[in-house]
Amino acid sequence: MLTVLLAAAEAAPFVRTGGLGDVVGSLAKALRRIGVDARVMLPQYDCIAPEYKTAMALKNEAAVPVGWRRQYCGLRELVHDGTPFYFLDNAYYFRRPRVYGFFDEAERYAFFCRSVLAMLPALDVRPQILHCHDWHAGMIAPLLAVHYRGQSAYQALRTLFTIHNLHYQGIFAKTVLGDVLDLGWEHFTPEGIEFYDQVNFMKGGLMYADRISTVSRTYAEEIQTPFFGEMLDGVIRSRRHLLAGIINGIDYVAYNPATDRHLFVPYDAEEPHKGENKVKLQGMLDLPVNADTPLLAMVTRLVSQKGLDLLARVLEDLLALDLQLVIVGSGEERYEGFLQYAGRSHPDKMSVHIGFDDQLARRVYAAADLFLMPSLFEPCGTAQLIALRYGCLPVVRETGGLKDTVMPYDEDADEGNGFTFTNYNAHDMLAAIKRALVFYRQPARWSRLVARAMRADHSWRSSARQYVGLYNALTAKGDRDGAE
Repeated sequence: MLTVLLAAAEAAPFVRTGGLGDVVGSLAKALRRIGVDARVMLPQYDCIAPEYKTAMALKNEAAVPVGWRRQYCGLRELVHDGTPFYFLDNAYYFRRPRVYGFFDEAERYAFFCRSVLAMLPALDVRPQILHCHDWHAGMIAPLLAVHYRGQSAYQALRTLFTIHNLHYQGIFAKTVLGDVLDLGWEHFTPEGIEFYDQVNFMKGGLMYADRISTVSRTYAEEIQTPFFGEMLDGVIRSRRHLLAGIINGIDYVAYNPATDRHLFVPYDAEEPHKGENKVKLQGMLDLPVNADTPLLAMVTRLVSQKGLDLLARVLEDLLALDLQLVIVGSGEERYEGFLQYAGRSHPDKMSVHIGFDDQLARRVYAAADLFLMPSLFEPCGTAQLIALRYGCLPVVRETGGLKDTVMPYDEDADEGNGFTFTNYNAHDMLAAIKRALVFYRQPARWSRLVARAMRADHSWRSSARQYVGLYNALTAKGDRDGAE
């Protein structure tokens, strides 16, 4: 049986700050459904719920090298929904009030990367593939090559590094090279992990992993260009023969409007009771209650990547239309403040909720008619997939995974599952929303659109099999440079 260990900073349901946690947790489950022995290793953060912590079993304890230091690491295991999860415990690094945002991020995730490798012999199985996710796990492949590859237990191990968002790279002062990574200056080169006289964890994964993937076909092409490449486009072009784009899926058991206990009224594609959910949400949010009023929603991080500048530019024009707007999310203070002010100024048209509330988010997906996602860039996106699953038609910019998953509606052929615009332009976005509203006023046509969106398959089924194809190619290859 193929055995794969996924190493990541987050994994649902234990810790998630965004899409990374959802993807890692649900991918592992999907892989196990198709016969892969998939397991997950992540830090044991303080924010993990007590009921999970008390159920963990201690498997091993060791002193792990972090540069010149030797730091305690406890390995704990918990099997959740049939998937083994391993937690790396160190009070100094991970028992903190939040997941990210500390002065010593380089040291914290250097410890994580080194601990993943150090604890492999303590597992009940020997993984053939180490699947490393985003910059937090970027140094696993370099550390494997330098410190572990010569040991017999590691010689057959192959690495896949997945880019979830190239914008976040883990860039630190070059002093961390020896101080926390225990790597020599021979690795501080353009062909290694040097990045404009700094150390780049993301680049470490890109340069040393046996294969590279990212989370949509379009994003795989985009990141080879200067605009999307975040100053690593040259590196990615040099290794494009090792790069694959595999779209993310969502967990169709966790996200199922027919069984979702958070909804006011469960429903399916045969009887989509979105109107009933809408009026109950309107009442809860103190919006005028009217099932015929189109409801536009955003459930998002409030950061510039998500197109908030476009929304700000045309918000007054948007609210002048016959619609209501609901926004759920948190992020940059400037966007939070602007949206809260706008919500107070238009209480009969707009409801804004700062912070993330999973129950509210699901109720919004179920109630809303349109889901706005005008991203500047979007590696994959999961919100538009959840929206489709709940019959909430996306309005998106054609970039990254949004382009790969939202097909623009063609009224002549009566095909498509959403509405799109190409340029990063506020009025193009507004035009796409207005076009969607035209079809909303055509009930028969709109019902067909909603049903088509809900019946589409954006589960992990196909994507998990594509990952298995990559894993099998890696295990069949004896050398990293021979991968096609």
